[in-house]
Amino acid sequence: MLTEELKQYSSQYLMQNYARPPISIVRGQGCKVYDAEGREYLDFVAGIAVNALGHDHPDLVTAIEQQARHLLHASNLYYSEPQVQLAQQLVELSFGQKVFFCNSGAEANEAAIKLARKYATEKFGPERYEIITMHNSFHGRTLATLAATGQAKAHQGFAPLPEGFSYANLNDLKSVKSLITERTAAVIVEPIQGEGGVIVANQDFMQQLRALCSERQILLIFDEIQTGIGRTGTMFAYEQYGIHPDVMTLAKGLGGGVPIGACVATDMVAQAFGPGSHGSTFGGNPLACAASLAVIRVVLGSQLLDKIQTVGSYLKKGLEELKNRVPLIKEVRGKGLLQGIELSIDGKPVVQDCLTRKVLINCTAERVLRFIPPLIISQKEVDQLLKVLSDSLMKRL
Repeated sequence: MLTEELKQYSSQYLMQNYARPPISIVRGQGCKVYDAEGREYLDFVAGIAVNALGHDHPDLVTAIEQQARHLLHASNLYYSEPQVQLAQQLVELSFGQKVFFCNSGAEANEAAIKLARKYATEKFGPERYEIITMHNSFHGRTLATLAATGQAKAHQGFAPLPEGFSYANLNDLKSVKSLITERTAAVIVEPIQGEGGVIVANQDFMQQLRALCSERQILLIFDEIQTGIGRTGTMFAYEQYGIHPDVMTLAKGLGGGVPIGACVATDMVAQAFGPGSHGSTFGGNPLACAASLAVIRVVLGSQLLDKIQTVGSYLKKGLEELKNRVPLIKEVRGKGLLQGIELSIDGKPVVQDCLTRKVLINCTAERVLRFIPPLIISQKEVDQLLKVLSDSLMKRL
């Protein structure tokens, strides 16, 4: 089905949640995708940081095929070897000691919120339930994760939202302190606010936040939905701050394109969840866990983390050099292969222009172009992006 026909059927049968460009992606290979008309595009969106290994990666495809032949689903009423294996991997790679699996980032954050409240209720009493999040944050679109999201525009039309959430300023410890009361159960923070405009939490803030939470017996939750699984050059972004949270949420790149989410916690916190306290029909199903195990094997086994650091630095340097030539670029920021440039103009026309030049990029926070390619992206492909981006921006001077 060609794109124009697909657009008509989409309008007829789908709820219109998404403002889609006129492109229908039908297949992918490596860091390239192809539309229904056969046109090739360089992919610097990667399903919004999902396709960690790019498209049609042989290890991931093989893992999915082999698991599909054995078992797709059997319910969490029973033990599952792929689920236990994946949990073991995540525990051995992180600070965590226990894992809960679900199907998305929003579900992982929902689990973290419930876990924090359950833990605080059992330890301190039912009056301790409030959670501090950050202005400009994004944690999901369920009612609770929407309430945790520090963007008023996202709340519009969905009142009343669940209570108990307040919003501090990222990189401002005084702002966090001013919101802490005897009712505060947890603080949730993204190491990089991806949807908020690629805003990086700084080292001093994160270390002081960890110390503050420990001092006040408040749980620290890291939302690593976008930053986890190698995206910033380490397996998890928290490693770069010299601290660890009490709870961490993962999704997106964890499954390489197969839906999965995870809530990772210390034993002390995880014990708050018992049978019947929380669950998921599809969470941790064998297919998703087999896919995630393949992703982790490739990330760890092919020196990919080193490559992410190298190519990420190359991308950032290229963007900085472009900034020096193009006054429309106000700032370059990010870590690893999660980079952004803030413009002095609306970013959406630039995204559309790059699309016509066969490069897929993303705009967030209205004026920030975000670059979140597959983790296997090459320097040559970065050069292609930089050339297209330069041409698009220079014509706007």
